[in-house]
Amino acid sequence: MPDTVQTPNWTLLTDLYQLTMMQGYYETGIADQQVVFDLFYRTNPHDNSFSITAGLQQAIEYIENIHFAEEEIAYLKSLNLFSKDFLTYLEDFRFTGDLYAIPEGTVVFPMEPLVRVHAPIIEAQFLETALLNIINHQSLIATKASRVAWAAKGDGILEFGLRRAQGPDAGTYGARAAIIGGCTGTSNVLAGQMFDIPVKGTHAHSWVMSFPDEITAFREYAKLFPDNCILLVDTYDTIRSGVPNAIQVFKELQEQGIHSKVLGIRLDSGDLAYLSKKAREMLDAAGFPHAIISASGDLDEYVIRELKLQGSDISLWGVGTRLITSKDCPAFGGVYKLSAHINEDGVSMPKMKISDNPAKITNPGIKKVFRIYEKNTGKLKADLIALEEETIDINETLHLFDPDNPWKEMYLAPGTYTVKELLVPIFNKGKLVYSSPSTMEIRQYCQEDLATLWSECRQFHKPHIIPVDLSQKLYDLRQSMIDQLVSKKPRN
Repeated sequence: MPDTVQTPNWTLLTDLYQLTMMQGYYETGIADQQVVFDLFYRTNPHDNSFSITAGLQQAIEYIENIHFAEEEIAYLKSLNLFSKDFLTYLEDFRFTGDLYAIPEGTVVFPMEPLVRVHAPIIEAQFLETALLNIINHQSLIATKASRVAWAAKGDGILEFGLRRAQGPDAGTYGARAAIIGGCTGTSNVLAGQMFDIPVKGTHAHSWVMSFPDEITAFREYAKLFPDNCILLVDTYDTIRSGVPNAIQVFKELQEQGIHSKVLGIRLDSGDLAYLSKKAREMLDAAGFPHAIISASGDLDEYVIRELKLQGSDISLWGVGTRLITSKDCPAFGGVYKLSAHINEDGVSMPKMKISDNPAKITNPGIKKVFRIYEKNTGKLKADLIALEEETIDINETLHLFDPDNPWKEMYLAPGTYTVKELLVPIFNKGKLVYSSPSTMEIRQYCQEDLATLWSECRQFHKPHIIPVDLSQKLYDLRQSMIDQLVSKKPRN
């Protein structure tokens, strides 16, 4: 079942020019013109070879709750930009179109439609800003989290970034995205309530400093939380006092017949590799080989990888600022572009954007995405963007080629590959037809999808790039439209 969250009225979560364009469509009589828009991105963040799509559930909630109530209408009227007739039209405005999307937690690549909207142009245009805001942010954090989890090589990752996030929504929905991408828990209690995800935490240095001495602070904490006793040992001196005092408290718990479900220490500063190895020796010698050693403090995938290479004995990582803000790449470059008009007879008329920057040329028409797997390994071989009416017969040889360098090609023989379509229906004529899984179910799906990648795709330096090709029909359409549009340009 999807997570149940009460969503505020975010109808005005949009750019002003969406509303001015909507009035233009309304006043010029083309508001009901059926169109198709694609939401996609051009470049993976972090120099990654892939991204993780996230945010669909919040996008669904936004669309279902669109309504211009009296308060919104009054505010728009106060701007002195909109006609009385248009404001009256907005009173009954709802999304009545179709929407397709790639499910959350899916590995995705540049130029693929993550969301495809079929609707009257006045509705499709209005969705742009909010969809980009939601999908861009959560996809960015989910992708970052997948990198952190990969660096940790199976260790637990706790998202600890709420206090450093760019606002309450970024902290809360970012925590959700981090769980999807691979984190095992979050410190954010509101996110735990909203999305039914594990909440984790220990205590701060202020707890230790609030008592006469460190061991008293540890004893009081252990008394309160004997089944989840993770003690922060670096307030004064990690090796000389912190770890020895923690060990003393662990022994006292044992003597009282208390066998904690979770027992361990947390390091938040210093040379984490050295301190963790020394602490491990001390804990093992004292008879606590199963005690957890956790770490926090300005961690990210690069720091964790380096600590792993140094042989650190850390098995639980609290990652905050650099994850929740995606510090090294603070934005996901999703865009939303018109790809087709549909005339009154239902015939699609492809549209495309031409640019002096080749990377910004869009793919025309109503498209779908095929994912192609190597049959004997289940690994991801390539993705193919095709026109809506196209199919793939797995009993025939499949020809794939690089659309920018067509001489780079491969042929997949029958029986050597399998195919899955990625876009699934979400709304049909304005009615929700999709049931979102829970956040933890999406997380599990994401882990399974990540497992279809070759390990070379996940390395941080010059990763292997999965081909994203165009079908022959889409490639031919694209080239012919480029030729037509370029030939119409005035010559100097």
